[in-house]
Amino acid sequence: MNRTKRDERLRLLVARLNKERKKQAKQIDILCNDIIAAQRQFIKDLAVLSFAANFYEATAGAADLRELLYIAASFIRQEIVDANVAFFIQRQGSSELHIFEGEQVGGEDEARLENCFTNELVNAVAKSNRICSIEDMLGLGLEASPVFLRRFSVYAIPLAHKGLSRGFILLYRSSRNPLSADELKRVCGITTGLSRSVGSCKTLVPAVPTDGDG
Repeated sequence: MNRTKRDERLRLLVARLNKERKKQAKQIDILCNDIIAAQRQFIKDLAVLSFAANFYEATAGAADLRELLYIAASFIRQEIVDANVAFFIQRQGSSELHIFEGEQVGGEDEARLENCFTNELVNAVAKSNRICSIEDMLGLGLEASPVFLRRFSVYAIPLAHKGLSRGFILLYRSSRNPLSADELKRVCGITTGLSRSVGSCKTLVPAVPTDGDG
């Protein structure tokens, strides 16, 4: 074999090795990114479990509805910075509003977001048994000025268990700092247990059927 052919074979071999190295490097990068993503998700999931465990420990002895909801609101506000928290609790065909606020976004009392919720809207949101965005709530009958609603990042989070609704949590803050999916997930981690606790309080809250499984 002459030198020209040897050099050509050598170049082909080096090119093949370089191609394999790049392919392996890309696979390693993908694997590392997957590991990092899995670690981040594990940390998020652990935060959800830790929040839920601390919450259940704190509310274990609460027998009064107001005390229970106050503890729940305090925990949520510690976890979700600058959030306003309100509970709409279903009672005998009507609803009770329990307000636990952070930094009030709406301003004057007459401009409070909670004042936009009629009994019909509360029933519709509770029966839907799903997380409702502002768009969902508009579809269920929420009536308010678009200029007013644009002030808020707001979600209604159901309080339901085994198809029975106790109401929902209204969670909101300034639209300049929108609520994130991770924050909503942490709150959702306590809703099943909170719904059971609401139902077992001395101030008994009759459950109503929901449109979902819960």
